[in-house]
Amino acid sequence: MDIFQAIIIGIIEGFTEFLPISSTGHMIVASKFLGIPQDSLTKAYEVIIQFAAILAVMLIYRDKISFKKIALWQKLIVAFLPLAIVGFIFKDQIKTLFNVETVAWMFIIGGIVFLVVESFYEEKKSHISNVEEVSFKEALWIGFAQIFSLIPGTSRAGATIIGGLLTGLDRKTSMEFSFLLAIPVMTAVSGYDLLKHYEEFVSVNWSAFAIGFMVAFVVAYLTIKLFLVFIQKFTFVTFGIYRIIFGVILLMVI
Repeated sequence: MDIFQAIIIGIIEGFTEFLPISSTGHMIVASKFLGIPQDSLTKAYEVIIQFAAILAVMLIYRDKISFKKIALWQKLIVAFLPLAIVGFIFKDQIKTLFNVETVAWMFIIGGIVFLVVESFYEEKKSHISNVEEVSFKEALWIGFAQIFSLIPGTSRAGATIIGGLLTGLDRKTSMEFSFLLAIPVMTAVSGYDLLKHYEEFVSVNWSAFAIGFMVAFVVAYLTIKLFLVFIQKFTFVTFGIYRIIFGVILLMVI
């Protein structure tokens, strides 16, 4: 992987990881068109830029990372467990789904789900406007929703945000719970991948990896900040429409 490819993938990871449009799906498509092989070296690079994205969300929500917020983190762990259990049991089957066609269809299906949910969603009826007020039961339901993100193209952020909206969270709280839930999820996934591919770091292009890390961190940080402003004034309909259009285009070109 050269520096140009590292920058492009770093931008995609940073921009899409916390938006409901599937970072994995975009990276699969980008890698295909950039001619980047889906080998262990590429996986090692993805570990690096995922850690950059984790660092960005931890910096923004550093006030939540404290023993004083232990109740919140207990709920986040509860929400994390369904994905961890199902992902571990069916990891081999999930690997077979990593192709552009699956990504395309899940983009479309996810987009339709967003449009349907938003058509019935009424912000004024939402009763949870603070992420720390989420109950263990609601956290568990969001965790079950997150299981769908194991299918590439679904979007972890999208699945958890939809789960949040359906369990009574307002848009901003659904989004913030999704951001915070990314910390244990991505740390576990990236840590597991790091153990599997640590030997690949011996022969990597460290300049490309370092630049990609910085790019992913900066883009992720700015994206989260802008997303928080965006959702104060708009709904998730835009993302639903984008997903459908992107999925249809993919089906036309593959």
